[in-house]
Formats: sequence, C-alpha cells, structure tokens
Amino acid sequence: MSNNRKKIGTKTSSFGSPGRIAHDSTPFYASKLYEGLPKEEAVEYTENPVPSHILDKILCKSSERMEELPDNSIHLMVTSPPYNVGKEYDENLTLDEYRAFLKRVWSEVKRVLVPGGRACINIANLGRKPYIPLHAFIIEDMLDLGFLMRGEIIWNKGSSSSPSTAWGTWLSAKNPTLRDVHEYILVFSKGTFSRENLGRKSTISRDEFLEFTKSVWTFPAEPATKVGHPAPFPVELPYRLIQLYTFEGEIVLDPFMGSGQTGIAAIKTKRHYIGYEINEEYVKLAEKRIREFVSESGILKLFEFEEEKKRKKKK
Repeated sequence: MSNNRKKIGTKTSSFGSPGRIAHDSTPFYASKLYEGLPKEEAVEYTENPVPSHILDKILCKSSERMEELPDNSIHLMVTSPPYNVGKEYDENLTLDEYRAFLKRVWSEVKRVLVPGGRACINIANLGRKPYIPLHAFIIEDMLDLGFLMRGEIIWNKGSSSSPSTAWGTWLSAKNPTLRDVHEYILVFSKGTFSRENLGRKSTISRDEFLEFTKSVWTFPAEPATKVGHPAPFPVELPYRLIQLYTFEGEIVLDPFMGSGQTGIAAIKTKRHYIGYEINEEYVKLAEKRIREFVSESGILKLFEFEEEKKRKKKK
C-alpha cells in the first residue's frame, strides 16, 4: 500500500468527532446554537502608534476615558478589576452600577485594541448568600459590546489558598458551603479570532505553549501583605497571557494597574506596558516595585533594551 495516500480530514457529526485532523467544523458553527452571538468582522488590520511619552507609564486617572490612547493601538489588555466589596479602593456601588462602570472601561478597551487584539480579565466570584457569579455578568456585558469570546481559564490556586473554615454546617447536609480555590481568566478578541504580527518575534517556548494553552492553570496566589496591595495577582498570570497572546515589542494595557504586576511581566517579556490607576498611593507602589524588579533582575526596560542593541551594533 502506498505511503503517499492522502489523509482524510475529520468532520463534525451527530456523535462528535474524537479526532482533529484537518477538521471541518463548518456544520457545527453554522448551527442555530450560534445564532445571535457576535461574529467575526471582515476588517483591514490597522495599528496606530502610541505616543512615546506614555509608553511604560502608569497614569493616575480612571480608565473609563483613555483619550491618550489612539484607536487600534494596543495588542493585549490584561487586568483584574477592583471588587466592589468594601475594600479600601472600591466605591460602594450596586451590582448594576458596578457592571455599568466596568462596561464603560471594556468599551474603551475595545476601542483601543488592534483588530484581533485580546482582552483577558481575571475575576473571582463573590459571596454565598446568594453567590454572585461576576464572571457570568462580565461575559454577558463583553458579548453585548461585540467581543468574541475565546474561552475561560480556571486558575487553580488551591495549593496557596488560606485554609478557610467557612464550611457552613460541619459534616451536615443542612447547609454546607463551598470553599472557592479558583478564579477565572476570561479571554476575548476584538473583531477577529486571528491577529497580524507584522514580522515580530514570538517568545513563547514549546513547553510554555503546551502548558499555557490548557484551560486549567495551577500556580500560587500572591500574598497581599507581601505586595502591599489588597488584591494583587501574581506576575505569573500576566506573564502567561503576554507570552501566549503577544509578540516581542508589543503593547500591553492594564486599566486597573494596582501594584504593577502587569508592568513587571511586560518588562520580563520585552513588551511595553501602559497602566491606569486612580489611587495615587498604588501608582507610587507599582512604580517602586517595577524599579526594584528592573534593578534586582538586571532586565532592561524595552526602550533601554532597544538602545543597548543599537549601541552593540555600532561597536
């Protein structure tokens, strides 16, 4: 038998398809299940430059209006929005007011992302009486804005979670309470699923790609007392998203910069960052932590890295 026999691709059927060889999923996506959901747009790729004076900076203002940023200028948004649960930096908003506030930010994020740019939102659900599924509300609002949802990552932080004793009724079916050891990372695209790279370098390793494309991530949380911010996410979280969804030299936005984790991850991966943060003390904290990271790691900021390369070329 000839070894040159052409492989036959798989196709979606009534019973699903266990294989994925040159898979044709057209019948599935043409089904009524997908009616009413945002669709890919036929748009020409546009990428506008960000003014250099705000690159690698944290702006002390609300991200509800990011007029400093041109349309179609940001490659990736990574953030963890403030939780409206009485922490020192939150206003006491109703759920509808909180969603409306976030939706104003997400609308601006959509404006500034390049076509195919990704928006990644880290969120934890709240309460038990009743439980508030914030991730479901954010998904609903993002779809309403026309974002394409790409999936959700479960961040399993069980190994580092504090040993909660909020079991409800102990060893009884009367009222047992679930103890969350996970958060969500919701992933969306603007307009198109794929993205242009304009010849830029991908920096993700083979092992990282195999690990980061899984839908469950396991790594420890960051202690608030260590960072000095009430709700920091670990640098590992934006690091993975930056490696997976951007190319070297591109721009990462965090509209709720907090303690500067996204900026540190951007420097670590040779990307630019732009952050927004309304609390002046947290801006100072983030800037301090970024300076300390640069000093201790010996990793140069992207501008410094590019200048260093130019100097070496001249020698």
